[in-house]
Amino acid sequence: MKAFRVVGLLVLVVVRCVQGYDYLDGVNGSAPQPLLVDLTLIRSATENGAVCLDGTPGAYHLHPGSGSGANSWLVELEGGGWCNDISSCVYRKTTSRGSSNYMEKQIPFTGILSNKPEENPDFYNWNRVRICYCDGASFAGEGYNEAAGLYFRGQRIFSAAMEDLMSKGMHSAEQAFLTGCSAGGLASILHCDEFRALLPGNTNVKCLADAGLFLDVTDVAGVRSLRSFYEGVVTMQGVAKNLPGSCTAKMDATSCFFPQNLLSIIQTPTFLLNAAYDIRSLTSENADPKGYWKACKYNYSECNEDQINFLQGLRNQMLDATKGFSNSKQNGLFINSCFAHCQSETQDTWYGDNSPTIQNKGIAKSVGDWYFDRAEVKAIDCPYPCDKTCHNPVSC
Repeated sequence: MKAFRVVGLLVLVVVRCVQGYDYLDGVNGSAPQPLLVDLTLIRSATENGAVCLDGTPGAYHLHPGSGSGANSWLVELEGGGWCNDISSCVYRKTTSRGSSNYMEKQIPFTGILSNKPEENPDFYNWNRVRICYCDGASFAGEGYNEAAGLYFRGQRIFSAAMEDLMSKGMHSAEQAFLTGCSAGGLASILHCDEFRALLPGNTNVKCLADAGLFLDVTDVAGVRSLRSFYEGVVTMQGVAKNLPGSCTAKMDATSCFFPQNLLSIIQTPTFLLNAAYDIRSLTSENADPKGYWKACKYNYSECNEDQINFLQGLRNQMLDATKGFSNSKQNGLFINSCFAHCQSETQDTWYGDNSPTIQNKGIAKSVGDWYFDRAEVKAIDCPYPCDKTCHNPVSC
C-alpha cells in the first residue's frame, strides 16, 4: 500500500508538470468537460480564393447563442505564429496552421468561448466563433507563389468568414466582440475597425487583443529580430495592401504590422490583455541561437538577475507603448506581471477560483466590466515579483 501511495504521488507530480503551471487547483478529474464544437468550412471559400496556404478552404468553429445572447456575437481569431519565408510556409502546409485537411474536426470551447455561465459569465450564451488560422500572416496576406504552390489569402479568409457569419445572423447583431490571442491578437488589432464597419451603426462593437502586443524593440540577441522576421512576412505575403492606409502613409509596411504603431489609429474601443513578461516574442530560436534564454523561457524561476533586469526593461517599454492608448476613456487594458502567453482562452486564467488578478479583480470580470461599461478598466500590475496570482509556465 505504501508503494502504491508513492506511485500515486509521482503520477500527480507528472500530471501537474505536463500541464505546465506553478500552482495547484485540486483534482481535475472532477472538472466539467468542455463543449466540443464542430468544424465548418467557409461557404464559397474555394471559389473566392479564401483558402489556406495549401489551397484548401478556410474554416471556423461556431456554437450558436441562446436566450439573451442569441443576437450577440463573439468572434475569436485563432493564433499560431507566422511564416516568413518559403520553407517555413511550405512546412505549415502539412499542419493545421496551413491546411484545413489537418484541422481538428471538433475542438473544445473553453475560457472566453465556454458555454457555461460558471466559467464565462458575460459571454457564455452568445454566438461564439473561432476562425481557424491557416495563412501565416495574421489574416492579412494577399498573394500567390506558383513555384511553391503557396496561397497567401489571409485577408480573403477573414472577409469570407465574416460574410458567412453575416448570413447566419451576425448582420443584425446587437453586440459584437472581435477577439484573438497571440498572432490572433495582432489580427484583432489589424481588423478591428474593419470589423466595426461591417456591422450596423447601432451595434455595440469592441475588440480584445490577448498577448498580441508584439513590440518593435531590441531583443535578447541585442538586435530587432522580430522586425526582420515581420519584414519577411509582410513582403512575401503581400500584407502591405491590407494594412491601414493611415499608418502606411507615414511609416513603412513592416512598422505598420507592429501593434504599437496601430494603437493610436484604431477608432473602435479596444482592450489589451497582456502579460508584462511574455518573453516568447523575444526568445525565438533566431533571437536566442545559443539557448541562453531557454531555461528562463520555460521556467521563470530559472531566470537569472540579468535576465530579470532585461525583462523589467521590456515591461517599461510595453507601458510606454500603451500610454496614449490608455489615456482614451473608451479603451481598456489588463497588464499583469506574469510570464504567461494567452490568458483568455484557457479556463484557469480566464475565470476560476484562483485565476490571475490585479487588485483582486480577475481577467474575465475586468473584460466584462469594460465591455458592458460597468467600470473603467485600466489595470496595470506592480513589477515582478509582487503578483502571487500568476499562472506562470514551469518545466520539470
